[in-house]
Amino acid sequence: MDEDYVYLSPNTVLEPLIDRWYAWSHLVSPATAAMNILNRHLKIINSFIQAPDVHVAAVQNPKLLGGPFMDTPKARVGEVKDLKARTLDERSDLIELAKAIKELDQLLKQQAKGYSLEPLYEQIPPLLKGYVELLYDLNGNPSYRFFESLLYRSKFYNPASQSIALWLTHNDSRPFVLSTPRLDEPAVLHLPIPFNHPAIDLLASMKRQPRRLSDVKRLLDVPAFDEALLASFFTTDTPPTYSKYEGDFIRMRYFGHACVLIETNDVSVLVDPVVSYYGYPSDVSRFSDANLPDVIDYVLITHNHQDHVLLETLLSLRSRIRHIVIPKSVGGSLQDPNLKLMFQHIGFDQVVEIDEMESLRFSNCTITGIPFIGEHCDLNIRTKMCYLVKIADFSILFVADSCIVEPQLYDHIHALTGDVDVLLLGMECDGAPLTWLYGPLLTEDLARDKDQSRRLAGSNYERGLSLVDRFNPKEVYVYAMGMEPWLEFISSIRYTDESNPIVASNALINACRERGLLAERLFGEKELLYVPVEG
Repeated sequence: MDEDYVYLSPNTVLEPLIDRWYAWSHLVSPATAAMNILNRHLKIINSFIQAPDVHVAAVQNPKLLGGPFMDTPKARVGEVKDLKARTLDERSDLIELAKAIKELDQLLKQQAKGYSLEPLYEQIPPLLKGYVELLYDLNGNPSYRFFESLLYRSKFYNPASQSIALWLTHNDSRPFVLSTPRLDEPAVLHLPIPFNHPAIDLLASMKRQPRRLSDVKRLLDVPAFDEALLASFFTTDTPPTYSKYEGDFIRMRYFGHACVLIETNDVSVLVDPVVSYYGYPSDVSRFSDANLPDVIDYVLITHNHQDHVLLETLLSLRSRIRHIVIPKSVGGSLQDPNLKLMFQHIGFDQVVEIDEMESLRFSNCTITGIPFIGEHCDLNIRTKMCYLVKIADFSILFVADSCIVEPQLYDHIHALTGDVDVLLLGMECDGAPLTWLYGPLLTEDLARDKDQSRRLAGSNYERGLSLVDRFNPKEVYVYAMGMEPWLEFISSIRYTDESNPIVASNALINACRERGLLAERLFGEKELLYVPVEG
């Protein structure tokens, strides 16, 4: 097989890992990585070592899905202890950085009382000296910001912690990403390569372009005892050819969750690429990598949550993306790491930042950044953006997980944009509490009632309908619900007919239909074709 030209099998997973945990953006940025290692990973590891039976029981309870419970057999506790020892040894710099961040936070709370902050620079923990600026807001509340570009060039950013796991999948089942590390498995090949390694682009390209397996072995420098395992991820079967859109106007395809592909004869735009990337039989119809263009002109990222910035999909598509458009990153706050820096350091050199109400224009298409409010637990996070995509006179508004807490904002926006033809709205209106995602970044415990009140929630029925009232769309689609089975290992969502997001979205869909609008909650796959409007 070595001298045969082979393709990467359609069900080969390229799973990005950091310290053997599933990679997401907060594990790449040095400061957030430090806090997650100390306050999430090590806490879960220690809990499992102390009481593995509790974890084994918890992962069998659907009500605890997405909780801090390791989905690992009790018999493997020794391997988890080894992982802990490696983490304490290899990531000691980041563990100490996390402790220094907490110490700095306490320093400001205790001593920054409205007077000049200059004397406090001498008391900044040594590890943080030169990496932070001390600040007040206009009301005298103290804070700090990181010089994040310097952190990426320091010992605190170590690409050696990154790796790729290759394995064959036959279903959608995986352990929940925030609570279960990936231990060694017989059929999994761990490649100790950083995310900017050219081998990732080569492997991903082999879904469509065959190469000699011997060339792959040389590039990856795979040891002889792993060569047979590596060969198992390839096939000589020719994959189906991508069918380019040849219509007169627009084809829009829903790939699940918040991922939508817009195509014309000239341009392709992919929003929030979370793709059921792998080919295997399933009860849920879906588009996969085979349905994505060979070249994707623009990828739009709405916000920096792991179900919208999925590194697994993005790394596999990297060589096919011409431009990746992100919300403008500002500040350097702990809760809002710089998305542009993150992408650049993992090998993306085509990053374009866009600000609110700023537009990109190309061919007959315009992409405009629209303010995104809500869904971020009232934290000061600026790296979030909705998008208005306009092709000729046809407009599609993606509001992602926005929670429309201030409808008048959209009066101001509508005055500038006018009505839209299609509205896509997320309605996961329960949402997880703040600590589910941002808990490791907190330096003090948050009272449960406060935590429960600050949620990662999208719009409910009333707020969703207020958006319909303002933009007068002809079509309304509820998306970004995390319902697809291939999202569960990221979102931990399982709905019933009685679940609040289902009830609320049903009510919105019915209200829209009563007005004569096309309305639907998207699931699995959906193709929509549009033709030019005469006159």
